[in-house]
Amino acid sequence: MKPANRGSSTREQLNRAVRQGTRVAAIGVIVSALLAATKIAAGVIGNSFALVADGVESVLDIFSGLLVWGGLRVSAVPESERFPYGLGKAEPLASLVVSTVLLLAAVGIAVGAAQAIRSPQEVPESFTLLVLVGVLIAKETMFRVLSAQGREIGSRALKTDAWHHRSDALTSLAAFIGITVALTAGEGFESADDWAALVACAVITFNGVRLFRASLREVLDVTAPEEVRDRIREMVQAVPGVDGVDLLRVRQSGLALWVDIHVEVEGEMSVRAGHEIAHLVKDGLMNSDLRILDALVHVEPNSDLDVRHDSVPDPKLDPSGRT
Repeated sequence: MKPANRGSSTREQLNRAVRQGTRVAAIGVIVSALLAATKIAAGVIGNSFALVADGVESVLDIFSGLLVWGGLRVSAVPESERFPYGLGKAEPLASLVVSTVLLLAAVGIAVGAAQAIRSPQEVPESFTLLVLVGVLIAKETMFRVLSAQGREIGSRALKTDAWHHRSDALTSLAAFIGITVALTAGEGFESADDWAALVACAVITFNGVRLFRASLREVLDVTAPEEVRDRIREMVQAVPGVDGVDLLRVRQSGLALWVDIHVEVEGEMSVRAGHEIAHLVKDGLMNSDLRILDALVHVEPNSDLDVRHDSVPDPKLDPSGRT
């Protein structure tokens, strides 16, 4: 089959999605930088290790946000002779690194909290509670914004980065509870915010593992969701001349899809007619809103294959059937 015109609409959709994603990622970086400075300063002045740890995690959020921003931009680079399938894998790779950083942050916070529990300390200052309320609201808002944008454009990296903000919100909530307990319960409960930080680390670790596995599956070319494959089948089977879909493989590469499909057609039609049907299938997929960068369409005879094969003369025989 001759090379198809790369769907300009697909490329435009991809570029538009990348612009939306990088804009939100950049906002996340700015918010993380402001909150990191606020939390670390308040934690040091207010004698709260949980708040300091929360601030350190926000510093990591800056790094992860920049990584997601770069991964999205690189993933939109067009295919080339050296990279015929483009650089879409940069986006799930960024997600893989971000989820790894999330797990490392959980380990670091847990170690620091455990050390703080074993050493004498003072009760955190009450003003740290106000800081934590502001942080909690800001981080939960960022989680919802990035998560919604990630679902809209199909970005694993954005959804992972959103959970980085949610982890910040969780540690802030844990610190708020811990500091409240330390202030109200009095002597003997000074380390309550450190225990709270440990609880938050368990939640962060659980989600970090979940996000890491999802990102790794995408890097390893896990198949696209069933609803995407069902929709592709519906579009293809609606093409005139297509009797059915025999095989369908769909893989995600960043924000776009690559499709391999075998379609069944009438076995006695000419090669040219089958070729035209294949182009109709490909054009329909490339012009859809699924952001399909390319589709390899293979044409084969429909389920009546054995009967037709029996009717095709062996080229080694003469018309009488003799060798």
